Amino acid sequence: MPGITTPQRERRSRRPTGRPNPPMMLLVGPEKSGKSYEAAAGSGSDLIGMTYWIEIGGSEGTADYYGRVPGARYEIVEHDGTYQDILDAVRWAVAQPPVDGKPNMIVLDNVTVLWDMLSDEQALYARWRAERKAQEQRRRGPNPDLPVTVDPDLWNRAKDRWGEILWLLRRHSGPTLLLARQEIVTAFENDKPTRDKTRKIKAEKNLPAAVDAIVELHALGEAYLTGVRTLHWDVKPGETTSFPDFSIDALLRRLGFEEAAAARQVTEARPEAYLQEQEQQRAQQQPQRGQQQRRPQEHELTGPKAAALIKKALEDPTNPEAALQGIREEWGIRTLKQIPTESRLGKMSADDLITRSLAYVKTQAEKRQQTPGEQQGQQEGTETPSQGEEPSASAPPTGGEQDQAREHREEQPQQTEPAPSTPEAEEEPPAEGTAPPPPDPQAEEPPPAESPEDTSAAEEPQDLPPSPTAKRAPRKKPNDPTEIARRGLFDEAEVQARLKFTTVRDHLQPIYADGEPGLGKLRDFVQAQRAEVIALLEEADQPVLADVYRRAPMPDLGIKQKFAPYFDGAAAGQ
Repeated sequence: MPGITTPQRERRSRRPTGRPNPPMMLLVGPEKSGKSYEAAAGSGSDLIGMTYWIEIGGSEGTADYYGRVPGARYEIVEHDGTYQDILDAVRWAVAQPPVDGKPNMIVLDNVTVLWDMLSDEQALYARWRAERKAQEQRRRGPNPDLPVTVDPDLWNRAKDRWGEILWLLRRHSGPTLLLARQEIVTAFENDKPTRDKTRKIKAEKNLPAAVDAIVELHALGEAYLTGVRTLHWDVKPGETTSFPDFSIDALLRRLGFEEAAAARQVTEARPEAYLQEQEQQRAQQQPQRGQQQRRPQEHELTGPKAAALIKKALEDPTNPEAALQGIREEWGIRTLKQIPTESRLGKMSADDLITRSLAYVKTQAEKRQQTPGEQQGQQEGTETPSQGEEPSASAPPTGGEQDQAREHREEQPQQTEPAPSTPEAEEEPPAEGTAPPPPDPQAEEPPPAESPEDTSAAEEPQDLPPSPTAKRAPRKKPNDPTEIARRGLFDEAEVQARLKFTTVRDHLQPIYADGEPGLGKLRDFVQAQRAEVIALLEEADQPVLADVYRRAPMPDLGIKQKFAPYFDGAAAGQ
């Protein structure tokens, strides 16, 4: 696949230092072969400052007792036996400064129990997940006397937790000693057992590849070097070499620890960077897409152009109403609502101007259907005298009568002659029920105002799918119980979308296919997603938060506050 051939940033090359890394050593052997004893004796080496001993489970419990070994010099790092506390104990040991200018050594006794614990965790979780699924489907749960199959995704989680321990140990600036049990098992050939026996390390299968040296203790004082990564020792790759007078101090010297670098010279692979690349590309594409949508084009609708189209439709000699409706069908109500226009009716959107123009056309059509007598009566705006009334005298009234007549004339202005228009009168909209004048397309386009109507759909954050309804929804009261419940459901939908690593728009898309959903439909959808979100929380090692979410009411107005510490902690961890 073709790609970019030009380097994207400035780079430099360097010469190799020739110095070894601080070694990670694996000491294996069957029970009672002296692994812990050799580790305690090795803590007295003059190549290291202090040894921090992390003992993990098991029935051995020799960390305190082996403090009596001659020359032993180490401290025990305590923990409560959980994975997170063991991980924090390793983190604490790695962060300790050198003692007397010499690097410290970490002893992990033993990794076999650690891997067994991680495997048991996933077995327990697999049973718990099977029981929960059986409850949701209202069927009988798994047999408590039979094992439950651990799915591959759970084994991958166990490997990730194991890899986090090794990742921290690789950050250590001194030597690391891992103890593990070794078993003698039947050798297999072509997936069939043979009569031969072989030795197998009880730990994660990729552990031998992660260490720099492997020493097997077959019995007390009987040591063999089965794998090493060093240039300070003349050994043949792939062969098992006897190691007489074995000790941790002798192993460190043969590995060239005296010339080791201050830190492990390695660049870790970062698979999570792929997700960051996708987020960056998505963030870059959104502004570009918005700029393309906001770029002026010849067919783009503007305020003066919309006013001209409306005026042309009003002047249509055959059917101006159909011409106005055609403008709506061509450009769409949503687009017309975002186009500001200015006319003698005032400033309004193009859609509102079309609405006023339709009312004007309808009023004019009604006038044309009236009889001449009715039109004359409306123009005069006066009542004909009844048969029993006499016409008033033609004599000029007195002063008081003149004032009363003047007041009467001011209260009832005649409509036969239109009054001259003033700028103030032209700016005011006509009274309700009267026909508005046609828009003035020659008016200048108003300057862009800082209001939501002037923002295009591409510039606005589209968290929710747009409603296909043509009319603008009525403004809802802030204290309306229905609006409060809807707001709480949208908050929970946002929390669900963040936990599923998607947007709120994509999360709620299934229920927006037919327009904006009702409160009941939104509530049923959010409630149906709870089971999946609870499973994601449990897979993320958040059982307490999952239980809190399981007991949350529907709707929960404080759902964002409950998840805020988790989201803030995840952001800080990145």
